[in-house]
Amino acid sequence: MIDSRIRTVLKFVKRGSRVADVGADHGYLSLELINSGRASRVIATEKNQHPFEALSKNISGVAGIEARLGDGLKVLTAGEVDTICIAGMGGALIVKILDEAPEVVQASRALILQPMNGADKVRDWLVRHDWTIADEDLAEEAGIIYEIICAERNSSAEMFSREVSPLREKFSEQRLKKLQRVLGEMSKSPSARASEKFSALQAEVDALKNHSQENIMTRLKEVPT
Repeated sequence: MIDSRIRTVLKFVKRGSRVADVGADHGYLSLELINSGRASRVIATEKNQHPFEALSKNISGVAGIEARLGDGLKVLTAGEVDTICIAGMGGALIVKILDEAPEVVQASRALILQPMNGADKVRDWLVRHDWTIADEDLAEEAGIIYEIICAERNSSAEMFSREVSPLREKFSEQRLKKLQRVLGEMSKSPSARASEKFSALQAEVDALKNHSQENIMTRLKEVPT
């Protein structure tokens, strides 16, 4: 079953890619990558035995997909894939997986990452390791909006897909409410209020509020008088 998150990840994979599907779960992304022709080869990895067995069963008999039991990208060697997909994990775990296999990551040309949380950690890692965020988009499942980040070694992208996404305003509203809750908790501690994190979150809240106000003004201008 392909949900909107997986479909969005899929669209960033360039046709004919050799893909690592990390934490492949049931293998739905791996199967769709091969069936759609997006990937010429997929190495699907799973860390634990039980999900690995389910993955192996689901992809059995499908040419072009190989299942490997192991932790993240550690079961790959440099050059086996040119595209790495990691979806459905927290941002901190995604960063850990990338950090633990530097040779495999370095030999790749694209990283397509869908953090369930901590997207800022992922973006910070990409910047620090000289990856260019080529595009981003949003996907909604069960009322929750997720971020999908596509990073490349070089990119000339002028505008992210998320900038024109119909989910952008809803995502901004959800993000604003979440940050306001976090700031509210942090405000109870003098040391937390004085931290760089508090200042950074406050700056993001201000930016989101300004964006919301701009949207309101734009809509007012569009109303016939």
